[in-house]
Amino acid sequence: MADQPVIIIRKKKKGGHAAHHGGAWKVAYADFVTAMMSFFLLLWLLNVTTSEQRRGLADYFSPAGISRNESSGAGGMFGGRSITTVSGAEMADRSPPSMQQATIPTVGQGEEGSEDVAGLGQGEEDSARERQAEEASAMAALTEEAKKLLSDMEKEEVGFKTAERLLKEAILSSPELRAFSDQILIDRTSEGLRIQITDKENLSLFPSASAIPYRRGRDLLLMIGKVIAQLPNKISVAGHTDSAPFVVGSRRDNWTLSTERANTCREYLVKAGVDEKKITRVSGLADREPFTTDPRDPRNRRISIVLLRQAKTAVNEGKATP
Repeated sequence: MADQPVIIIRKKKKGGHAAHHGGAWKVAYADFVTAMMSFFLLLWLLNVTTSEQRRGLADYFSPAGISRNESSGAGGMFGGRSITTVSGAEMADRSPPSMQQATIPTVGQGEEGSEDVAGLGQGEEDSARERQAEEASAMAALTEEAKKLLSDMEKEEVGFKTAERLLKEAILSSPELRAFSDQILIDRTSEGLRIQITDKENLSLFPSASAIPYRRGRDLLLMIGKVIAQLPNKISVAGHTDSAPFVVGSRRDNWTLSTERANTCREYLVKAGVDEKKITRVSGLADREPFTTDPRDPRNRRISIVLLRQAKTAVNEGKATP
């Protein structure tokens, strides 16, 4: 009998079978990715938010921030509390998004105030009271300063209206100065009350190319000086010319002429009783700020007197460097 071959059967186990049905590593990986995302989100929030906003976020997620009062703030079935201190459903731009803003009691507030700080230690309570006292004092000072500023602005506006009325009455009451009535322009600017004396055809404040005014021009400057001398405002004087050039070879130009005329105006204002210390600026602007676009318009030749606003003057003095 011939030898028959020995058949050996080997059974191989597939190692990947369990991998397809076991997903524990996926859960761990997902948890890791989530944790990293939360970590970087936390870093980003710490970088882009302020301490006030971070405090608001912490209060929002804190269960202690929920109101302990049983009744709603507005009363009624649908009455509720505002997220911020603003009444109604408004949301303040800079208010932290907290559920309830803690109330810091004042000294002697009573039992209700004591209940609000019951959870604070003695040192924290004293510190909170001191902070509230300082904030109240600062707010009171700002309120008083705002009231004083508003009162000064109202008084100043009354003074401007009075000066405008007195100027018009003085011009119309004088037969010699009445001819200038349509050449004196009074308006309000960001600097204050501006009085402009312009020229017109055949009726000028100064002779051509001269800084010595006509007699009627002198009377007009003295009259204006007597009126504005009654006001406490500081004064700015500027001279303007037209674009007509000087003759060739002349040592003077429109810059020189406008400056000389402005300084002459200053001298007559002082003669009329204006305190020289109140005149803060005398300048010549030549033809750089024309009254009209027509270079031949005589109104481009003018004197500008500005009663400066007191608030603006105080700000400029505060900005001055020693």
